[in-house]
Amino acid sequence: MTPQVVFVHGIRTSATMWRAQVEHLTAAGIGAHALDLPGHGTRMSETFTLDGAFETIDAAVTDAAARGPVLLVAHSMGGLVSIEYMGREDRPPVEAFIAAGCTSIPRGAGLTMYRTLARGFDRLPRRGQPLTDMVLDRTLPPETRADFAAGGYAYDAQDTALRSLSVLDLVSALKRISVPMWFVNGQWDQLRLNERLFTALKPEAELIVVPRTSHLVTAMRPRVFNAVIDLALATMAQERPTSG
Repeated sequence: MTPQVVFVHGIRTSATMWRAQVEHLTAAGIGAHALDLPGHGTRMSETFTLDGAFETIDAAVTDAAARGPVLLVAHSMGGLVSIEYMGREDRPPVEAFIAAGCTSIPRGAGLTMYRTLARGFDRLPRRGQPLTDMVLDRTLPPETRADFAAGGYAYDAQDTALRSLSVLDLVSALKRISVPMWFVNGQWDQLRLNERLFTALKPEAELIVVPRTSHLVTAMRPRVFNAVIDLALATMAQERPTSG
């Protein structure tokens, strides 16, 4: 059976943020499935809920698992939700997990400040889009620059999604995850706040910090991130029992 990779995007973005990774895997003959969470991308008219996000991830994983062993790859908000999903009492059909840009507990003063900043951007002309465009123009390579905007920006879902994250029990979830796992952060990622806690809770996981890289590690260093995916797939193949 052919390995399958399921991708979960971060807040405000959509499945299109994974274009570089999908193209890389497709060229190698590996199944690649980038989904849209409720309230994002092709589902922007929907309301974001955690239950809806879990159902979306589980449906994609279950479908992919019918075709081959699954690697789950998730970024930012999608990573936080996927940690909770992976830490279920009933283990999902996933053989390895990459959690990128999500080593932070989303509650307390940190979450409040993040929501306050997001609301402030919303009050700017065009909801701060010109500033976002300027930052992306200066930090992302031409090959991935258009990917974040291609599916549209889910401004209306942002505060609802952020607020909902506070109920996640990531500490308990991390303790229950039993598959090979990688934490991937950019050196300048603002969500490295609890990196030491996450690696202490999951000491067998590998931590990869990409130098001179922001929170948008998947797009800022696409070749590096693709290499991490290749590493995870190779690890899965090595650990999978062979027939005969």
